[in-house]
Amino acid sequence: MKKLGVLVAIFFGVILLTSTVVIALPGLMTPLESTPGVTITNTPADNYPDAQRAQFCGTGDAKSTPYIKEYKIPTDCTNPMAITTDFDGTVWFAQSNTGNVAKFNPLTESFTEFENPLWPEGESSMMWGMDHSPDGTIWFTDGSFDAIWKFSPFEESYGLLEYPAGEIDALLQKIQIFGADLIINDFTGGNLVVLTPLENDAQLFVIPPVLPDSVTSDFATDDQKNIWFTSWTFPDAGVLAKFDYASYSDESADFSVLGDFVTIVELPSEATTINGVAYADENIWLADTSSSYFFSFDPATSQFTKFVTSAPDQSTYGNATGIVKSPVSRPYWIAATDEGNVVFNEQMGNRIAVFDPREGSLVEYSIPSKNSNWADCGDMVDCGIAQVFDFTIHEEKIWFTEWVENNIGVLDTSIALPFAIHLDFGLVSVAPGGTANITLTVFPEAEQDLSGIDMVIASSDENLTITADSEFQIEPDGTRVATFTIQTDDELTAGQYKVLLGAQTGDVSIGKFLTIVI
Repeated sequence: MKKLGVLVAIFFGVILLTSTVVIALPGLMTPLESTPGVTITNTPADNYPDAQRAQFCGTGDAKSTPYIKEYKIPTDCTNPMAITTDFDGTVWFAQSNTGNVAKFNPLTESFTEFENPLWPEGESSMMWGMDHSPDGTIWFTDGSFDAIWKFSPFEESYGLLEYPAGEIDALLQKIQIFGADLIINDFTGGNLVVLTPLENDAQLFVIPPVLPDSVTSDFATDDQKNIWFTSWTFPDAGVLAKFDYASYSDESADFSVLGDFVTIVELPSEATTINGVAYADENIWLADTSSSYFFSFDPATSQFTKFVTSAPDQSTYGNATGIVKSPVSRPYWIAATDEGNVVFNEQMGNRIAVFDPREGSLVEYSIPSKNSNWADCGDMVDCGIAQVFDFTIHEEKIWFTEWVENNIGVLDTSIALPFAIHLDFGLVSVAPGGTANITLTVFPEAEQDLSGIDMVIASSDENLTITADSEFQIEPDGTRVATFTIQTDDELTAGQYKVLLGAQTGDVSIGKFLTIVI
C-alpha cells in the first residue's frame, strides 16, 4: 500500500456573535411561508412538514427508569445529536436542526442554548461528532456543509472551518482532541484527517482511503499513540488500519510513502459495517451496525473475537406486519471508560450497553422513550426507538442524545442492579456435533421482585444452538436457576465461540459470556 498523505493549509475564521459576516452555504430552503403542508410555529419544527413532525420532533414527555433519566429540551424539535462533557461535568451537545450548541447543567438541571448567527434559516445537518479542548473550546462536525465548527463558551462565539473536500463526496463524522491536534474521519470521502489549529489558520494532514471506493468510519487511539480506524465497502470487504501517529509527530519523518506508517489487517467476514472503534483493556473494540455483534481485536496476537448482544425487545421493532424476520440490535458507536469497560449504543435495540471485558459481563439498559415512526409498530403502544446516535462518559454517568425525541438522557451506572447472575462454568470444551450443559443462577438483590424476569439466550455463531431445558426454577432462598443445553454443528470449525446467557427485566438485561472451545 503506497498512499500519499496530503498536507494543506486552510483559512480558519472566528466570527463573534455580533458579526455581520454572512457565510454562503449550499441548499437554502424555500421560505416556509410558501411551503404547503407546514403550519408555522416559529420553532425548529417548521423545518419539517406537519406530517413528519411526530417522526422527527418527538412523541411525548421525557421519561425515566430506575437507571435512566431523560430531560426534554426547552426548544421544540432541535434534533440533538453529538454530545460531550467537559472537565467539570457540564454537558454540551449539538442541535442538528438549529446549528446551535446547547449546554446542560446537571446540578441545576437547566439548559442554555446558544444561537448560531452563521446558520442558514431552515437548514439542518447531521452533526455526528463533538469534543472539547483543554481551554474549554467545543469542536463539532457538520455533515451537510463539509465544515468543522468551534464554539467558545467564554466569548459565546462560533467559528467555521471549511473542509476542502474538492470533488469527493465528503461526510465529516467523529472528532477527537488528541494533543494539539483534532482527528476526524471523513466517512464517505474515505479519509482520516489530522487537523492542527493554528492562530489564524489550520493545517490538515489527510490519510487517503486504504481501500478503493471505501468509507472510513470511527477511530481510537491507543497507549502507543497509534490511531486505529476502519475502512470498508459493504458488504464485500473491510480492514482495520493502524496509523503511527507518534512518527507523524516527529518533524523529521518522511511521509512521501505513507504506507510505511499505515498497517492494515482484514476484518472478519461477519464484520460488514464497523462504525464504532474504541481502545480498552489493551484491545481494539469494534461495533457492527448491520448485526447484533461487537468484536475485540488483540494487537499482540492479531486475533478477533466476536461477541453478541441480547436480542432486541419486540417493543423496539414492533413487527406488526411480520416483515422483520431477524431483528438485530445494531451496535453503533463504542467507547471506553476509565476503568476499562466498553460502552456502546444499540440503535435498534434502543439501549445503552456496558461490557466488562475482565468479568465477561454485559449489562444493557433500556431507553424509556420510544418513537413509533421508526419501527413496524402498527397499533402497538410504547413501541419504537428514540434514535440514540451519540453518548459521552463522565465518571459513572453516561449522557446521550435522543435525536427524534428532542431529549437528552443520563444513565447512572452506580445504581445497584436488581439481581446478579452466575454461570457454573466460564469455559466449556465441546466436540463438533457434541453437546454441553450449563447452569445459570440468578440472585435477587435486597427485596427485588424477580417474578417478571425473562431469560437471555444469544449465540455469536448460528452453528451453535442453545435451548433452555425448562423455565426458571424458584429455589427456597428466592434464587432462580435454569439449565441450558448447547448443541454444536458437525461443520463447526475449531476455535473459540461466545454464548451470552442471563436474565432481563423491562429496564435492564444482565448477561455473562460463556466461551465454547471447539
